[in-house]
Amino acid sequence: MIILENIALRRGQKLLFSDASATLQPGQKLALIGGNGCGKSSLFALLLDDLQADAGDIRGLKGLRISHMAQETETSDLTARDYVIAGDEALYQVLQDLATADAAGDYEQSATLHQRMEELDGYSAERRAEQLLLGLGFQREKMEAPMSSFSGGWRIRLNLARALMAPSDLMLLDEPTNHLDLDTTLWLQSWLQGYRGTLLMISHDRDFIDATCERTLEIARQALTAYRGGYSDYERQRAEQMAQQQAQYDKQQRRIADIEDFVRRFRAKATKARQAQSRLKELERMQKVAQAHVDSPFSFSFPQPGKVSDPLLTLSDASLGHGDRAVLTKVSVSLSPGDRIGLLGKNGAGKTTLLKSLTGELPLMGGERTEGAHLQIGYFDQQQLEVLDLDASAFLHIQRLSPKARDQEILDFLGGFDFRGDRAKEAIRPFSGGEKARLALAHVAWQAPNVLILDEPTNHLDLDMRHALEVALQDYAGAIVLVSHDRHLLRNSVEQLLLVNDGTVDDYAGDVETYEKWVLSSNPAEAAAPAPLAAPADSSDRKARRQAAAHQRAQLQPLKKSLRQLEQRIEKGQQSLRALQSKLADGDLYAENAGSELAELLKQEGQLKGELAELENEWLAQQEALDALEASGV
Repeated sequence: MIILENIALRRGQKLLFSDASATLQPGQKLALIGGNGCGKSSLFALLLDDLQADAGDIRGLKGLRISHMAQETETSDLTARDYVIAGDEALYQVLQDLATADAAGDYEQSATLHQRMEELDGYSAERRAEQLLLGLGFQREKMEAPMSSFSGGWRIRLNLARALMAPSDLMLLDEPTNHLDLDTTLWLQSWLQGYRGTLLMISHDRDFIDATCERTLEIARQALTAYRGGYSDYERQRAEQMAQQQAQYDKQQRRIADIEDFVRRFRAKATKARQAQSRLKELERMQKVAQAHVDSPFSFSFPQPGKVSDPLLTLSDASLGHGDRAVLTKVSVSLSPGDRIGLLGKNGAGKTTLLKSLTGELPLMGGERTEGAHLQIGYFDQQQLEVLDLDASAFLHIQRLSPKARDQEILDFLGGFDFRGDRAKEAIRPFSGGEKARLALAHVAWQAPNVLILDEPTNHLDLDMRHALEVALQDYAGAIVLVSHDRHLLRNSVEQLLLVNDGTVDDYAGDVETYEKWVLSSNPAEAAAPAPLAAPADSSDRKARRQAAAHQRAQLQPLKKSLRQLEQRIEKGQQSLRALQSKLADGDLYAENAGSELAELLKQEGQLKGELAELENEWLAQQEALDALEASGV
């Protein structure tokens, strides 16, 4: 048992902990959550004895084997496999000593060391290291490559494999799913479920937390608070607490009122309207759990696109690849306003190749790429962080995009990303990875794109910022193409899934849960990707399926476009109605001499309600037609 008792810690001028206490039971799996900069990494440093508390005591660490995932990406000439094996320090020392003894011909020492190898299960080390590497997405031929030859993201994966390799009673993992794709995230989830030691994990991936952790430890207000269960359980428990804080709760109530406004008129028919159902489900979720985010410092939106064409962007019978090697062939993808597409596929299947081909960064090897007349792409990937000017402020980054923009407009915009006051004007060099990721997102959002292409946008983002991103994507009117290991974001942000597999891009018939079940039931070391639909007998079947899917999209597109236009008209009508009703709430209108003005406002209210009723009935009819068409498979 590990006991943290009345811990106090200050870093510079910032107080991180004040009288903080917590207990970690043996074999318990805990998620450590909290906003960026709250002290999560500092708590790890305390447990690793890299920091000393200003007050309080930590008991129960003596004699424990502690495994820790390093965040630094060191350079080493060791092969990937040997670098991972070296995570078991005792075993690696024996291997080195054995090599020395064999070279010196010291057979007596060699025999002793072989016995020690047996005790440490050393003869299975190479196999265990390879299993970890395969599970984390490394190809066998890469295992002999020196660690120094890998990029930063892959070095982080090697650090993770090294931590998993080390025998441990306590494992400390800091954002282990960063730099992982969905497949490897699911593999890691399964591995950790079988871990027998005590796990303390910093994570902002709610599905990952729910699947691996039985308790959630929150850092807030310089204290440690334990909650039973994973993140979903934490949300519910915290919601109960925060429901008592009406002042903070009011912000959420306004959003609930907007949704209720939309649904009220046809609640009885909602069972026939998929989008109405979706909004009702959103309302239900908000009422139950979203209180956990009502005090979030983040609130932003992607500016609504101006002029748009339909389609916005098309790839037709395209071959995609690098140099003279095609990675994907016969790719046909069309993006229209309102499309929400998520990409699935194992590591190396070609998801990033597809994204870069869509942006135009990677020239096609064959086929056609056609841009709409008003195409404006916003592209986010992890390389966006690398091109930020570290000596410039967040304010200056945005000002360079729009030199004529008013200073206050820029500052208000950056405030939604929690760059406020002096923070917006400071050079970003000392900023955390999460802060730089927020700035990169702000940089994309400011440019008002009509196509958003997002490659793992949640890396380094805390839970509050992930929630804000999810809300912003839900309200965005342009097209979205998303690659993410965050299953919650995928479920709540996309409507269509494409599977990148075996050199092709096909519609995926299942959902995120279907894909998750397949990955978890497969051996990552040996598995091929799942069939997107019924497994095709040959290439002609695959072509026929793509043609059928394209035909269906062509049939559905006009209806989807009309529905989006109706929703915009309904929203404008509701805004006008709310403004009128606000005027009607003025008591002065009901004075004797104000009768004519009151009558006019009441007349306008009646007209608006009638127009809204007609629009909503039209929307309902078109939504039913869309549902019927989709169900028919036409």
